[in-house]
Formats: sequence, structure tokens, C-alpha cells
Amino acid sequence: MSETPESIVPELIVEEVERPHLLVVATGMRLFREYILSSIAPQYRIHMFLHAEPSWEKDYIEGWTVLESTLEADALVEAAKKLHAEQPIDGVLCWDEARILQTAHVAEALGLPGGDVAMINRCRDKHLTRTALAEKGVPQPQSILVDTVDEALVTADKLGYPVILKPRALAASLGVVKVNSAEELRENWAFAHDTTVPEAPHYDVNVLVEEFADGYEISIDAAVFHGQVTPFCLARKEIGYPPYAEEVGHFVDAHDPLLVDEQLMQVLVDAHAAIAFTDGVTHTEIMMTADGPKVIEINARIGGDMIPYLGLQATGADPGLAAAAVACGRTPELVPDRTVAGGVRFFYVDENNTVLDGVEWDETDLPATIDKLVLLMAPGQTTSPPPEGTLWGRIAYATAVAPTLDECRAGLDAAEKALRWSGHVVTEPKEPAS
Repeated sequence: MSETPESIVPELIVEEVERPHLLVVATGMRLFREYILSSIAPQYRIHMFLHAEPSWEKDYIEGWTVLESTLEADALVEAAKKLHAEQPIDGVLCWDEARILQTAHVAEALGLPGGDVAMINRCRDKHLTRTALAEKGVPQPQSILVDTVDEALVTADKLGYPVILKPRALAASLGVVKVNSAEELRENWAFAHDTTVPEAPHYDVNVLVEEFADGYEISIDAAVFHGQVTPFCLARKEIGYPPYAEEVGHFVDAHDPLLVDEQLMQVLVDAHAAIAFTDGVTHTEIMMTADGPKVIEINARIGGDMIPYLGLQATGADPGLAAAAVACGRTPELVPDRTVAGGVRFFYVDENNTVLDGVEWDETDLPATIDKLVLLMAPGQTTSPPPEGTLWGRIAYATAVAPTLDECRAGLDAAEKALRWSGHVVTEPKEPAS
């Protein structure tokens, strides 16, 4: 039977939409950052700038450029312009604190979202953050920049003990310490003043003396598109090794009542407006006090310590795709598809200068809530607990995903018991493993 015109089905011509070309600056440790690349790769063509030949990254990237250093903004800009001329770049992304400012220079040079160096510097420089928030009246601890221990002592007397000593240039609570008296301030001044990392910027005046905000600390990861702030992960932080502020764990609960706390969300929005943050992803740390939320700091990058990963497992909202979208000037799609809880816990040795003789997991009879068991060190490495070890002193971490926070905690308790390590203390200190 011949086909009538009405019965003819026209041939469908489908034009494949090319995936955006995304430049990613550096990667970070595979054990902490691979999940981001694995999310982004199916929907974006990734070109990476690295300081050494890629290894595991090759599973996710389509091209790369090896540079002598990924810390030099001028070199990054030059390489990016060359790549852009050959293969136009749609967005630039970085989640490494030491390189976010340099990445902003690249975005600025190419006229891409996030290309506001001053905006990023208001996050990178903790003193500039405090100044911008104060000008707009955003609730935060009072903070004063000091140059010497004597200035710190005078400032602490004015603020009233206890106070927090905090490096101006660092992140992840490095160099942060609570002091309760002038004597403790003198004893801990060098810790706050001298703690650094190789990539950290240098400031002539580099210590903040801050009012102690009593309460519990949270973090909120958010995607910001054209000034609109969309939170996608709220975590409750667990702190250990007082008076230091080592982050020993985090929990994300899709049912957390803080997600619908209007005062908290308004403070988050007001903080971003105060620092004029318009496009990118942020990791904002907030202390929940009896007087309400107080902003501790705002980082112009996705959170670390597996926090966004926990958010992904707990809610289904993908942090990597959100970060890539806003980097390319696209509206982030953050649609939760589950409501569970996730947690991470980090593990340390007991004594300074411990040489690991053995470290392994005994996976016998672990609950089904265990998600990841990750070793960060191997036998023969030397490490210390905080404050000497800080986050580089961690020997392992575990994550758990469960219907409730209580089940998450129980799973991590079981993981802690399942970690088997042995070691011996050396009398001559060695450099901590990194």
C-alpha cells in the first residue's frame, strides 16, 4: 500500500550539541577530588593545566597542558590565550585554594564568568572579607589585623578573652587557635603567625585577632549565577584537638532543619552581596551562635574534605556539574533526588613523629552504611597528630551514607574500630608526609 502524505514520517535531523569546553586548573589529590572530574567529564570537554604529566586524570580529560608552575598567573593567562585561539574556551574552573586567584586572572583575560580578580581576592584575603562584611553590617565576629604579638595582646584585651588567632592567608582551619589568656596568646602566637603552606600568598601583616564566637560551626556550598545564590550542600563540622581547630569530620543531612532557616539563608545571601560575589561556587563557613548566624569566612571554591561529595550522596545534587555550569555562564541545575545522610571522619596517629609500621582496614562485619574506606598513608611514612600534623597528618578517612545521622555515626564508629595501624615514634623529627 502506498503511503499517503499524512502517513509519511519525515526523517528527523538531530544536530548534536557540542559539549562546552572547560579549562580546569590543577586537580588536587585523587582520593579527595576524583568525584568532581567524574561528574563533569560526560557533559564537558575538559582541558587541564597541570605542572606534571597527568595520570589518573586522563580518564576524564580530553587535553592538557603541562606548565612549569600553575601558581603563576601570567603563565596561566598566556597558555590559556593560546588554547583559546585554537579551541575556544567556554569556562574556567578551579577548586584548589592556592590557585583560585590565578584562575580568576585567566577568566578575566578571556572575558569569562568568574573573571573578577577583586571579587575572588575578597575571599582569598580573610582581612578583605572581614572588611567587606563589616561595611554592609553582615553578622560576624569582630576581627582586627595585627602585626606583632604585642599588638595582639592589646587587641585581645579590648575584645576580651577568649579570642581566636587566625592566619590571613590560609584555609581548612590551618593555623587557627583559641586562646584564653595573655599567656596562651604568647605561647600560640608563632603557631598562628608562622603556619603556612608553600603556595600561600605572603602578607606583611598576616594575623587576625578575632572575637570568639561560641556555638557550632556549619558550612554551606552554593552556586552563584548572576548574583543569585543557590545553596546545594549544608554540612555540620566536627572539630577536634582543642585549642586548635582541626576539622575531624563532617555530616550532611538532607533533612537538616537549617536548610529552611530563613535567618541563616538571609545571612548567606547578604554575605555574598557584601563581597559582591556574582558568579562561581562558594564554600561559606558560619558559626551558629545564641545571637544568630555569624559568618566565619567565604571561600571562592567548592568545599574540601569530601563535604560536597557527602552532599551529592545525601541529596543527589551534583556539585561538580553546578560548578562547571556557572563557570560556563549557565544556570546550575540542582535538583535533589534523594533525602538521606552522609558523613566523613578522619583518622590520626597518637604521637608526634610516628613512623607507620602498618596501616589497613579490617572489613569484617562492617555495616552496609559504609561508603568509602580510604588509606591516605602507607607503611614507612612519618606523621603526627594535630597541631603538628594538621590535615596532612591524617592517615585515613571513611565515609558513610545512611537514612539517618545516627546510622551514619554508627557506621563511622565501626569504621574507626576497623582501622588497624601500628607504628613507632622516632626521636629525630622527620618531615610530615604530604
